[in-house]
Amino acid sequence: MSKVPISVCIIAKNEEKHIEECLKRLQPYGFEIIVTDTGSTDRTKEIAAKYADKVLDFEWIDDFSAARNFGVAHASNNWIMSLDCDEYVNSIDMRVLRMLMQKFPKYTGIIRLKNLVRTPEGQMGYGTDDVTRFYNKNYYKFDYPIHEQVCSINMSQREEMMKCFLMPMEVVHHGYAISKEEMELKQKRNLELLYKSLEKGNTDSYTYFQIAQSEFIMGNTEKSVEFYEKGLEPEPSTEFLYVQMMIMSLAKAYVKVGRAEDALKLMDKYSEQCKSAKFVFTHAGVLLDNNQRLKALLLYVKATMCPDVDTLGENLLHCYEHIIELYLEMGNEEMAAVFKDKYEACKKERERVMNS
Repeated sequence: MSKVPISVCIIAKNEEKHIEECLKRLQPYGFEIIVTDTGSTDRTKEIAAKYADKVLDFEWIDDFSAARNFGVAHASNNWIMSLDCDEYVNSIDMRVLRMLMQKFPKYTGIIRLKNLVRTPEGQMGYGTDDVTRFYNKNYYKFDYPIHEQVCSINMSQREEMMKCFLMPMEVVHHGYAISKEEMELKQKRNLELLYKSLEKGNTDSYTYFQIAQSEFIMGNTEKSVEFYEKGLEPEPSTEFLYVQMMIMSLAKAYVKVGRAEDALKLMDKYSEQCKSAKFVFTHAGVLLDNNQRLKALLLYVKATMCPDVDTLGENLLHCYEHIIELYLEMGNEEMAAVFKDKYEACKKERERVMNS
């Protein structure tokens, strides 16, 4: 039995590269650890057995949610933390987490995941994603065969707003720090499962969004535009984070295919509904693409003052770069100097994350 009433549930297949570091970092917290293996042929299960309370076998059926829910069904605790093998926990404030669990027993927990990425030029960088990964299994489960989401057990439909809190923890995801060839293989696998889901009648906005994301990464920008537009057609609520991401991604795709004016119209349309730092940053970039430089500067500065500015990840550096460049263009060296100091502080934070 675990020392704290939390079970960490992980699914794995051929993850010997990452799984040991992942599990080692979890051990000090006293969680129950459950690893569900979906058909490894390397040392994944052998390594997992050194750290996990349970190592389970699950026959793969092209459904990530089914695999995750299988592991959860074997958990001794009601509170579930779902992680991947390539996600390393840097820190958790257990005192605050216990308080949140007691105060909000029917809420879900969001991890502000820091994703290490490799650029097409081979350089390393990082971004962030807010992902729902903590929940009470009496009220929630995973749904969707790929890009699985935590959903209410008693929901009348998949897209139902859930109350949530931000987890007091830092987690770094290493799974995107791969070569272009490895990323293409991953996206081809994703698209195969996504199109199968579409054929089965899953024509919801979230599925269209994920297809568009993979097509965009694969370089099929026109195709991604088609699916982003399909995803936004029923006008899903912008309260869902993926909907805001879909709007921003469509704007970027529009710019890439030479439709910068359409990108600006789209961002202007949703600007009153979407106030996140990511949205403001993206809006500023689209203004810049339309050569509206003063408006772009104002929004770049606004992005740095948003309450969720830490969600920008490495883009905060790019934000400061644009601000400095635009102030210098205007001959305002004093303001440029102020943001140069902020830029240097941001560089140090980037180095810390990259080395964690």
